[in-house]
Amino acid sequence: MRKVKFTQENWSIKLTQILDDFPRLDEIHPFYADLINVLYSRDHYKLALGQINTARTLIENICKDYLKMLKFGDSLYRCKELKRAAMGRMCTVMKKMGPSLAYLEEVRQHLSRLPSIDPNTRTLMITGYPNVGKSSFINKVSRANVDVQDYPFTTKSLFIGHMDYKYMRWQVIDTPGILDHPLEERNTIEMQAITALAHLHSTVLYFIDISETCGYTIQQQVALYHSIKPLFANKPLLVVCNKIDLKSWDEVTPEDKNLIETVVKDRNVQMLFTSNVSEAGLDTLKTTACDLLLQHRVERKLKGKRINDVINRIQVSYPVARDQKERKVCIPQSVMEVKKAKAEGLVLPHRKTAREDELEHGGPGIFSFDDRKLFQLPDDWKYDVIPHIYNGKNIADFVDPDIEERLAELEREEMELEAKFEAEGGFEGNEEDELDEERKELVDKIRKKRKLIIARRLADKTNNKPILPRRPNTHHVPSTEEAQQQLAERGLDPTKFADRARSRSRTKKRTRMEEDGEADGDTAMDTNDNPNKKMRSRSRNKSLSKRDPERARSLSTHPITIKDGTAYKNPQQKADAEVLAKKVQKRANRNTKASESDRRVLNEMPRHLFSGKRGIGKTDRR
Repeated sequence: MRKVKFTQENWSIKLTQILDDFPRLDEIHPFYADLINVLYSRDHYKLALGQINTARTLIENICKDYLKMLKFGDSLYRCKELKRAAMGRMCTVMKKMGPSLAYLEEVRQHLSRLPSIDPNTRTLMITGYPNVGKSSFINKVSRANVDVQDYPFTTKSLFIGHMDYKYMRWQVIDTPGILDHPLEERNTIEMQAITALAHLHSTVLYFIDISETCGYTIQQQVALYHSIKPLFANKPLLVVCNKIDLKSWDEVTPEDKNLIETVVKDRNVQMLFTSNVSEAGLDTLKTTACDLLLQHRVERKLKGKRINDVINRIQVSYPVARDQKERKVCIPQSVMEVKKAKAEGLVLPHRKTAREDELEHGGPGIFSFDDRKLFQLPDDWKYDVIPHIYNGKNIADFVDPDIEERLAELEREEMELEAKFEAEGGFEGNEEDELDEERKELVDKIRKKRKLIIARRLADKTNNKPILPRRPNTHHVPSTEEAQQQLAERGLDPTKFADRARSRSRTKKRTRMEEDGEADGDTAMDTNDNPNKKMRSRSRNKSLSKRDPERARSLSTHPITIKDGTAYKNPQQKADAEVLAKKVQKRANRNTKASESDRRVLNEMPRHLFSGKRGIGKTDRR
């Protein structure tokens, strides 16, 4: 059951990750939804994801059904076969998902190569016929590196570049070329450009090749504009007459001029002239397009419904003159000179940067910046060597004009403190000097004892031990003479204690002697005189148990404490107990190891395999 459940969970985790990671067309931006429809077909994409979802549900149902059957399996063989059947059905379901998974893998690889286009940011979009200079323009104004060739349809997908204008990040989109024919006849390359024009809010730059070197006439390019004109609704538009380095506007025929002017008059748009080779008009086109989009975005916000919620909270402050003085704009003279030089077209001298200076003098780690050039001194003074000694005196002494007065004051204050210290007695004598010889000797002993304790603790490698409680039989029991002496030191009469102790010891010895005499007639001896008394009394109890068991039980001694801490009398008894424990545990071990993971065949000859008619190869258990 655990194996079947584990397999089902693995499949469900992988399939759920596929379903979650792929974008859902109903939840993403319409631009990306239509782009996926153009590139991969919306129906095929949804069908593949739906089949993956169905496979996940089927695998979960298979697991649920077979777990129920496994729960009531009557034998290990039946459970194994149910497990094989469950895993086989899961694998069959996943084999049928092969085409869908292969299609989704291709979609995933292609999606990872698509450019990241933000539909809501500031965007410039370039469109027009193939080979009119769209890719060359995006390479000039942005950081993109689009392939440029002399033949049409070099750009087969959307390319994006980024640029900066007014301290803001802008994206420039290069669309594939579009031909003038009905929408149903356009291929996948052209439909990408149509999708971008339909969904992205941006400034549209419609490029027209007035030199006609692209292979299409001006009449065809104007006709294309009128066919895709609905895509430019509610968007800023600029008509760009490109390649003026090959053919200027004056060289264009009047008929072609009238056709281009119809495009300009259609929406009252602005027409600009550019050249990607000489870079004429590119800065003007870039500035005009960006300003036009910023203005259009502000107008859209003013026409929206949210402006009514915000306009009441906006307050514009205007400066009010405080006096009759006229305050003109102050521009530094150096800035004015730079502006004047640029206006006259003069080439300004290059100002070397600190980075260039560093590279010229060895690079990072070798070059050291010279701080003296920042000194606020005349140029002929900046690099003068400052001496340490001047006229036989330290130059640093001249930094403070009152240094001699301050030194005299410090010396006077120091003398006053010394006099006060001497008046109070100065340093006190050492306390040890006041001790007599006996106490000094005692202090030396204490110090030596302390050093010995510290050395012993450092030498003991096993000092990191828990503190164990004292055993009850380890404390010292004082003898009768010691007890009498302690009582006498405390001012008590020790005679009663001594009489009581003697009377108890006589009674105890007499009883032991009588009992021993009744057992075997031997004369009892004092314990101190006979150290083997315990062993002899044990043997007497053993012989007595044969004659009088009840009396022997009353005379049984306490169990002998074994020094190794065990409860066995001898090593043989311990070995016998270990053998008996192994015998008892053997059957329990055999029962706990009865599972399919132990590779142990419980029934060597199952009846269903070794009875009746058997074919070739059916005898082997495995």
